[in-house]
Amino acid sequence: MADNREPVDDIERAMVAIRRSQSRRSLARLARGEDQDSPRGSAAKGAAFDVLDAIEAAEQSGAPATVSGVAAALAVDQPRASKLVAGAVEAGLVRREADQADGRRALLVMTEAGRALTDEVRRFRRSVFAEAMAEWPEADRAEFARLLTGFVGALGRVGGRTGGRTGGQAPR
Repeated sequence: MADNREPVDDIERAMVAIRRSQSRRSLARLARGEDQDSPRGSAAKGAAFDVLDAIEAAEQSGAPATVSGVAAALAVDQPRASKLVAGAVEAGLVRREADQADGRRALLVMTEAGRALTDEVRRFRRSVFAEAMAEWPEADRAEFARLLTGFVGALGRVGGRTGGRTGGQAPR
């Protein structure tokens, strides 16, 4: 039987597999220590990872980090974002500061603990990705990074959520 699949079929299957492997549950299992190199003790803070990522993306773009911004970055409604932010505040990872330009709004700032956790999680994620590509030639890794960044940028433009983390250009 001939294989009539299009490349987009393989991409869709790969994206589903990535989503499953990057699910909060999978990452939490690694973070609990079922992987020897994972960040210890961060599983309980799993919901805060997304908040921290959204705050960091706002910082990198020069935009103020707010609950509304977190809601937009995570594609959740305002009440859900408020709960997620409250959890991060309670965990000591984020603090609220008054916005001097607009007294009605609070700015979200990562605490030292939040910044340390973000750095630790980033190192962990990068080590997982590096291990997965360890046997790839450098040129393949560079090409994959270029194509994936372009894909994520294009996906964001057609209605997906990128959370502001990449401004990828479409591959040429």
